[in-house]
Amino acid sequence: MQPRSPSRTARRVAALRAAHQTLDHGRLFRDPLAVRLLDADAEELLGEPDGGPTASERRAFRLFIAARSRFAEDRLAAAVARGVRQLVVLGAGLDTFAYRNPHEAAGLAVFEVDHPATQQWKRERLSRAGIPLPPSLTFAPVDFERESLGDGLAAAGFDPARPAFFSWLGVVPYLTRDAVFGTLGYIAGLPGGAEAVFDYSEPPSAMTPRARAAHRARAARVAAVGEPFLSYFAPEELAADLRRTGFAALEDLDAVRLLARYADEHTGRPPGERPRRSTAHVLRAATRPRSR
Repeated sequence: MQPRSPSRTARRVAALRAAHQTLDHGRLFRDPLAVRLLDADAEELLGEPDGGPTASERRAFRLFIAARSRFAEDRLAAAVARGVRQLVVLGAGLDTFAYRNPHEAAGLAVFEVDHPATQQWKRERLSRAGIPLPPSLTFAPVDFERESLGDGLAAAGFDPARPAFFSWLGVVPYLTRDAVFGTLGYIAGLPGGAEAVFDYSEPPSAMTPRARAAHRARAARVAAVGEPFLSYFAPEELAADLRRTGFAALEDLDAVRLLARYADEHTGRPPGERPRRSTAHVLRAATRPRSR
């Protein structure tokens, strides 16, 4: 992202979540605050340039965005049921979970981590939309050029000795591999144990020619706003690297299996026309608490 400017891709993802509420009636993922928080930008950001994705491609991507949020929040609910009381939203953008937190009464504390410029922009939008800041929320502004994730969370009151859940959506593709595994190494090293959900993409070489062309066009658009794609992962290699990093349990779903899990009837494809696989993935990785 550009210094002192909010993330353009964060705005785009927020527009897709808002569009899912209106165009798809929130069938996969209900977020009553998405449209309110985005305000007038939704129509502007959902406009596509000439040569942009087709209507069916836009819908497929929108459903994937909705489904990955649903998956993350479902896994979080399971973690809360096991006693987890800390949620860290990495690269929070305009994510609204903290403001509709169904686990607040259970004592779930939410830490939103983001670049200070994006966080300030979000706070202005929250104020404009009349959405109050809940007492369970703590902002953790982190400029990764100047401080580490651990330092930023420590300053916000995060307790590394207690179990935690990390939601990290729409961020990994824009980071270098070293930056991705730097964050994952921190999570894996937490003494209280941790679980993380993040999304990633396989390399363009693994895509069909049509998907590769669509990806190339999207990559050009995000690069043009200063937020290029920087990392890709092969599923088997990523799984092996995660285990070496310290994660003991993995669950990896590509977009086809993710949509099939939640609402196959809403993918817009008859069963015989559905693709066999996708190179877009959502992955859950968990560690075990260290013995005391």
